[in-house]
Amino acid sequence: MTVQTLIQAVEKAESANALLDAVSALAEANSIESIPTLINVLGYNNPGAAVAAVDGLTQLGEPAVIPLLEQLDGYNYGARAWAVRALSGIGDPRGLEVLLESAGSDFALSVRRAAARGLGMIQWDKLPPEQIPDAQFKTLMILQKTSQDPEWIVRYAGVFGLQGLAIALHETQPEWFAKIKEQLEYIVNNDETTSVRARAKWAIQELE
Repeated sequence: MTVQTLIQAVEKAESANALLDAVSALAEANSIESIPTLINVLGYNNPGAAVAAVDGLTQLGEPAVIPLLEQLDGYNYGARAWAVRALSGIGDPRGLEVLLESAGSDFALSVRRAAARGLGMIQWDKLPPEQIPDAQFKTLMILQKTSQDPEWIVRYAGVFGLQGLAIALHETQPEWFAKIKEQLEYIVNNDETTSVRARAKWAIQELE
């Protein structure tokens, strides 16, 4: 079956289940031709299809980054959350500014959550070396902010982000690495949610 045929199946799907099956098949094709259609699916009111589209976009990786950035929807929070989730999974630093902004100030908790997690998955070696310290410092500042988010699920994702950043900083920025461990210790001792405290404790153990 050609990619064009798979795309047409998505466009013509008449039920939620048919859409999910069509998007899953299109994602499995792993073709850059599918990127615009997969991005369109993020705006449909079909979480299952959106998950399949995110998986497909994440698998495609770098070629999907610019199309995702160009089509971010500032009004459809569901679509934006899925797009941020895809950018997070890809980890390309071209999406860093969107993730920083989204984690720090987006209205939707689902967007803040996805972005905070994504900040722990940035592939820093794809940035020019001279840009890395400033970008990592900005990321640290935003992740410290997410650790105080009113929604526990965002704080939980922020801990994931802090752990990922700490791994990247371990050898290059030992002072910042130490600050992250201090932040995680604070979360362990002060966060009101058991799950967040437990996740922070596990992060500390992994960083030892």
